[in-house]
Amino acid sequence: MTNAKKLLSNETSDKSSDRWLNRTVLGAGITSALGDFCYETTTVLLPGFMAVLGIPAAALGLIEGFAEMASSLTKMFAGFVADKLGHRKALVLLGYGLTPVGQVLIALAVGWPLILIGRLVSWIGKGLRGPLRDAIVIQSVTARTRGRAFGFHRAMDTLGAVVGPLLGVALLGWTQGLGWSADGAFRFVFWLSVIPGILAVIAFLILVRDPSETPNQALRLFSTLRDLPRRFRTYLGAVAIFGLGDFSHSLLVLAATQLLAPSLGLVEAAQAAGLLYVARNVVQVLASFPAGALADRFGSKPVLVSGYATGAATSALAAFAFWFDRQPLFILGAVFFLAGIYVAIQEALESTVTAEMVDAETLATSYGALGVVNGVTKFASSAGLGLLWTIVSPIFGFGLAASLMVAGTISLAAGVRSRPA
Repeated sequence: MTNAKKLLSNETSDKSSDRWLNRTVLGAGITSALGDFCYETTTVLLPGFMAVLGIPAAALGLIEGFAEMASSLTKMFAGFVADKLGHRKALVLLGYGLTPVGQVLIALAVGWPLILIGRLVSWIGKGLRGPLRDAIVIQSVTARTRGRAFGFHRAMDTLGAVVGPLLGVALLGWTQGLGWSADGAFRFVFWLSVIPGILAVIAFLILVRDPSETPNQALRLFSTLRDLPRRFRTYLGAVAIFGLGDFSHSLLVLAATQLLAPSLGLVEAAQAAGLLYVARNVVQVLASFPAGALADRFGSKPVLVSGYATGAATSALAAFAFWFDRQPLFILGAVFFLAGIYVAIQEALESTVTAEMVDAETLATSYGALGVVNGVTKFASSAGLGLLWTIVSPIFGFGLAASLMVAGTISLAAGVRSRPA
């Protein structure tokens, strides 16, 4: 075993073979819950807000796609800088600080340009903090408890994504009852979402310890990427194929809003769609830790394959919801349930699979590479689905997404079978 591998798996000041729920894991979980409370509240309400402003689906797809791409490029930069300079915690704090700034810009928007800028700022912050926070968490626990640590972290992350949107939807209904204008009601909720974003910065500063801040000044980005293990690059290929169909779930919220609007009205449909997204997040909370525990027992890659297959089923069912729209609420409920399952598995295990394949001194950079692949392909998927939705039909767009996700699942499964456990 190399020294790098020992660094990743041996004891540190904040990890124990019998205690994976340490201060760093708990602190990162609390921070992520507050951070998701902030920006997921906007995620769930943004499609309805844009509908009120008269902005089409194609614009939402492009906004979400550009935000994902900006986030992915930031992940690569952040991962490399952290591995080279060793200042991971400071960069994570900056990333969490950018999220409420983006929320403020969206609250002030009267059209799509400022919404795009606000979303870009928030997601650049997400990209800046994501790979570095994951590296901190994974180096604070032992190799045999990574699945549970990441499952817990994703559960806490998604808990904020449940409470925030749920409160946001409730406040939206309350302000409507007071006779507020539709856009004024949305803006009020966006302003309130800034508060937990600020608290996330404070929580990470106080609670989280970085177990490894050793700089590597000799590190070079392109040579590091070139020298990453071949099996990791093959894995990224499967992730990329799946990602070409893995669109932003803001488009699922928009789908629910459009399908329910004829019977409920626009604002009420936006609230119902928001509640469906909250239900998706509840499912994700409940599934995240079991997904990690199953990965610790049976291996991360086989469980990830099952998650990818569930993602393909989600997209296929979304296409069916538009084709068979006489009972859209029942079908949409199934769509968001499956979405919660596959996102729980995907977010908990893509990082653990990465950690199994690379050395500790390039872990953050590897997470950055994973983030770039996910972000660039999500840009293509979200923008493409939004355009196909507007130009052709949502049925065709979601059907194509499902096909690409099936191809990614097969590619990942073939890679799993080709190597011994």
